[in-house]
Amino acid sequence: MTLLPPPGPRTLVAGIGNVFLGDDGFGVETARRLAERDLPGDIEVVDIGVRGVHLAYQLLDGYDTLVLVDATARGEAPGTLYVIEHDVGGASPSPAAPALDGHRMTPDTVLALLGTLCAGTGGEPPRRVLVVGCEPTSVDEGIGLSPPVSDAVPKAVRLIEKLLRDGEPSVAQASTAGAPTRGETG
Repeated sequence: MTLLPPPGPRTLVAGIGNVFLGDDGFGVETARRLAERDLPGDIEVVDIGVRGVHLAYQLLDGYDTLVLVDATARGEAPGTLYVIEHDVGGASPSPAAPALDGHRMTPDTVLALLGTLCAGTGGEPPRRVLVVGCEPTSVDEGIGLSPPVSDAVPKAVRLIEKLLRDGEPSVAQASTAGAPTRGETG
């Protein structure tokens, strides 16, 4: 009998958003383009869209790092990219947590659900969670990204590839948490 070595650290890149709400489709489009790239085998890219519950269950498969890609309104110019390190320790649901709506789950809600699922299964949540966000122009009903957000998609793909390079995502390579990345506006 040959014992296999334990698998190395795995990374999940998840595109989040609703393609029927304009720039909210940023994460989905970025994940689609990133999935076309030649990435190492320990990096999985998925289009989660609005299926937040699916993301929580998929994370039970064991990932060291989660990179969420989503439209993120923080008050900067449309098309501005952000890299935000999420506090994994804050992923526990509060006793008065609202009922889950599978189509309106924010990353915080997904991570809270994951904390509950891990407690029930003995699984481990990702050690590190990064959000790569893009300042939207509009998230009103409509299909298609605005020009500034569409222009930011290839920049976001390059930014994520840079974060994933050498197997250890590093916010320091892109920006400080919550600040716009250097020179990355639409």
